[in-house]
Amino acid sequence: MFNIASSSPPVKPRRFTVINHGEGSLARAGKVRGQTPKVAKQDKKKKPRGRAHKRLQHNRRFVTAVVGFGKKRGPNSSEK
Repeated sequence: MFNIASSSPPVKPRRFTVINHGEGSLARAGKVRGQTPKVAKQDKKKKPRGRAHKRLQHNRRFVTAVVGFGKKRGPNSSEK
């Protein structure tokens, strides 16, 4: 009835391209980490667990939160 094959354009074969890697050669992998001086971890205060942690979260999110105009700031925002 209909001859679809003759009316459609010819199919072109796909050409594969080489993927450029952003890090360069693997010989330079880990260069920056190897150059940085080793610093010992500091002793930190123990984080509260359980009910105390939930209390801390509630106070941080609702009690001491400053309500102002504009968009709400995220928990990791460093802007004042």
